[in-house]
Amino acid sequence: MLSQHQRSVCLSVVSTDLPVASGVETVGTLYQKDHERFDLVLTEPIVQDYVPAGFPTPVPAPRLVWLELSPYRVAMTVQGNGQFSYRHLWEQGIYGPSRYWLSDAIVQVPQSLPLRNFTRSLVLQGRPLPTLLRVEYELWSGALPLGRYVLNLDIHH
Repeated sequence: MLSQHQRSVCLSVVSTDLPVASGVETVGTLYQKDHERFDLVLTEPIVQDYVPAGFPTPVPAPRLVWLELSPYRVAMTVQGNGQFSYRHLWEQGIYGPSRYWLSDAIVQVPQSLPLRNFTRSLVLQGRPLPTLLRVEYELWSGALPLGRYVLNLDIHH
């Protein structure tokens, strides 16, 4: 049976070897699909992205973040704001797909950028509802490493 719960959440992504960090605190809806599978849907507050000179300045819009959670696999999809969207699929010890889609406001023709990630660690804690997700992963483009990252998700009850 699908049940839903409103929760305060804190989602952050930090690179361990590059000067990259991002975080958001907001309210999300946690959907319980079965005893160890959940969906978390949240709207990221409006982010004003950098726009290079000569490109049209988009109207800022919120992004939708959808996480599919289980102790074995996590998928995260971010879409909206008209600039770019992306999807990551993580499973511990596996090279998973990551894909970024760029809008035609950034490039002349909408394009996708396929990458891959290697999941070093995936931990989902909390019973009966999850309270913490931590994913440590490397991002790759072919044989070129694009950094190591840690995704933390705190779900407050």
